[in-house]
Amino acid sequence: MYGQANRGSQSPFSGSRIYSSSCKQRGFLMKQRLAITALFAVAALYDGLLGLIFLTAAGSIYQWFDITPPNHFGYVHFPAALLLVFALMFAAVALAPHRNRNLIPYGILLKVSFCSVAFYHWFATGIPTMWKPLAICDLVFIVPFVWAYRNLGKE
Repeated sequence: MYGQANRGSQSPFSGSRIYSSSCKQRGFLMKQRLAITALFAVAALYDGLLGLIFLTAAGSIYQWFDITPPNHFGYVHFPAALLLVFALMFAAVALAPHRNRNLIPYGILLKVSFCSVAFYHWFATGIPTMWKPLAICDLVFIVPFVWAYRNLGKE
């Protein structure tokens, strides 16, 4: 009786499993999209800050870490400028993940490239301490980038 009396005030879909499942799925997809947006926003900030720092203060950084700089800072400034380009790309993915899904593999390749070079030299001959946390951070980015790429392809 109680259920019969209140039935008019409930949504016609409230008891439906399809409606419930659909709402849960939409909520899950919204959380995934938020996570992907946050991931690429963090990547944009990370690479953007690194690019700016190495573009504007490379000499100070090399001095701070007591590393002999290259014979010309163009060798540092060009990769720093590329980091700024990738930061813009990551920002584009953060703003429109579905539309810019095709850019994610380039971000994955950037991270894999740097990690490959850094870890090879780290274990083969050793590298200055300055590069080690950067290699580890880039390694950490690879897995969620692949996850984001795969999940955006399912929707």
